[in-house]
Amino acid sequence: MTILFTGIFAQAAGATNDYSFLILLGGMFIIFYLFMIRPQLKKQKEANQFRSSIGVGDAVVTIGGLHGKVISVNETTVVLKLDDGKARVDLTAISPTSSTDEMQLQAKK
Repeated sequence: MTILFTGIFAQAAGATNDYSFLILLGGMFIIFYLFMIRPQLKKQKEANQFRSSIGVGDAVVTIGGLHGKVISVNETTVVLKLDDGKARVDLTAISPTSSTDEMQLQAKK
């Protein structure tokens, strides 16, 4: 019984193990990396692959919701053919998660 109280008083006085805090901090960083940073990096890599594979004639959707067909591709911009004209859009504004219906785009022509 006195050993238990001695340990509690020693911890209260500040005699703690410094390595336990570092292990706890390292464990929190590993969990943070596995559940937050790694999936985000994977999503960014997939988006960059999608945007680099865009070619002429592909049907795409912008982040703003514009549906169009790619007319030309630059290093940083894409020209889209819309229903009522053309639009030059930044390549990063193309949404990798949205998919267009080819049938809907061809039906509108």
